Amino acid sequence: MLKGIGASNGYGIGKAVIIEDANLDYSSVRYAGAEAEKSRLQNAVDSFIKETTEMIEALKSSAGEKEAEILEGHLTMLNDPFMLSGINEQIDAGLVAEAAADAVFKMFYDMFTGMEDEMMRQRASDVKDIRDSILELLLGVKKIDISKVEKGSVLIAKDFTPSMTSQIKKENVAAIVTEVGGVTSHSAILARAMGIPAALSVPDALNSIINGDTLIVDGFRGEVFTNPDAKQINEYEQKQKEYIKEKESLNVYFNKPTVTKSGIKKYVYGNIGKAADAETVLQNGGEGIGLFRTEFLFMDRTSAPTEQEQFEAYSTVAKIMGGKEVIIRTLDIGGDKAIDYLSIEKEENPFLGHRAIRYCLDNKPLFKTQLRAILRAAAYGNIKIMLPLVTEIEEIRAAKALITECEAELKSEGIEYKSVPVGIMVETPSAAIISDLLAREAAFFSIGTNDLTGYTMAVDRGNAKVSHLYDAFKPSVLRAIEMTIKNAKAAGIPVGMCGEAAANTKLIPMLLEWGLDEFSVTPSSILQTRKTICEADDK
Repeated sequence: MLKGIGASNGYGIGKAVIIEDANLDYSSVRYAGAEAEKSRLQNAVDSFIKETTEMIEALKSSAGEKEAEILEGHLTMLNDPFMLSGINEQIDAGLVAEAAADAVFKMFYDMFTGMEDEMMRQRASDVKDIRDSILELLLGVKKIDISKVEKGSVLIAKDFTPSMTSQIKKENVAAIVTEVGGVTSHSAILARAMGIPAALSVPDALNSIINGDTLIVDGFRGEVFTNPDAKQINEYEQKQKEYIKEKESLNVYFNKPTVTKSGIKKYVYGNIGKAADAETVLQNGGEGIGLFRTEFLFMDRTSAPTEQEQFEAYSTVAKIMGGKEVIIRTLDIGGDKAIDYLSIEKEENPFLGHRAIRYCLDNKPLFKTQLRAILRAAAYGNIKIMLPLVTEIEEIRAAKALITECEAELKSEGIEYKSVPVGIMVETPSAAIISDLLAREAAFFSIGTNDLTGYTMAVDRGNAKVSHLYDAFKPSVLRAIEMTIKNAKAAGIPVGMCGEAAANTKLIPMLLEWGLDEFSVTPSSILQTRKTICEADDK
């Protein structure tokens, strides 16, 4: 049995199909002059745009509009003038188009892999995907046609890029196995969207599995069984049937109120990264938006979004949600997230550096532009502001003072706005320890268990040697969560959770016992989270 990470729930039984990386060796390519190389590059870019546009349409059908946006992001990234001009500059310096593209893509790849935020690190796989596609086009390498695999295939690869996944016909693919990737990787996101079981980060899968092997893939536990006996196959076929039946049973929770057995009302919200994601939250039965990650509005562009651009994004979400609560997290950016146009200084320890609320308070014009946009958008719905990485009371007071300034400016300018509650993310041990004091200044708390776990356990979740310590069930993390919830309840303010742990079916009963009010999860986890809450014995 091979063991990896369970990244997309379900059980897959079928025959192994090995998907090997193409040979992208360009060492024999000779320089034909700057103009000829630039022409080759442009032809490859044009072909990439055409092929990717076709893949986007295919992905919309197989996975959905939201998932297709991953590939749309590839087009946006390649259209970045800095990226293309950088490649052309390398060509002018005497590199063949392949080497020039490789050098620039490597720079972007290294930039993203060095970021702390896991979702930003996943963009490195996008860069690699684009790089591989451009090199394939330049070298005339024929791509593997994944769309033609037979029914019941279990696809095995080093990694599944979005462009590879877009070719999958889900009725033919029983499961996916990769040697790299995690639960937030695009491979995992797309596999979940298509309902395909996936085990990722399975060590040495390509060498341990042979084409044609019979496989069982457990997408819950990340386990892969090679050439199982009849008894094992029967066992997992039964599990497969039971899982399908259970999934169908979740539909009854779509319009059902989130109420515990003892009759206490709770709320299940969705986390989003852009305005269009709000529709997905509603489609999955969400009662609001618990986390709008606004930093994504600042990515993949050459300058910061204007007040009007931000206003349109925030007000669009407010309108889509039709009066349901929308919690907008202010810009969570800093030394660990490189955005060229912000000229953020590199730091030796960006995990503990000049980021999030610290960065925003030191860059008031940028921060006020966002705050003004949020206040204006609040006139169109039920919006709240949430401050990230708060560690002391003074940060809340300083942010609230800026909000008061923005309100005065908008009033004097005759621009419509609405005052909003200002809450904080509790994601540092400092915030948890003084949560009784912070509750006097904050209108609400939202516990960010991803960072709270990392900071409390002093662990880098991306480091495999210490990853066993990255666990929200560690006693110190549980105490920090319990303390925060109880201090919020004592102060009479609402308290939610927007980290991965909010959807953990084993943790939910404890959170209910402590009094958590709101659970904000990925849209695909909304119904299961509601079911767990409704069935929990919370007395």
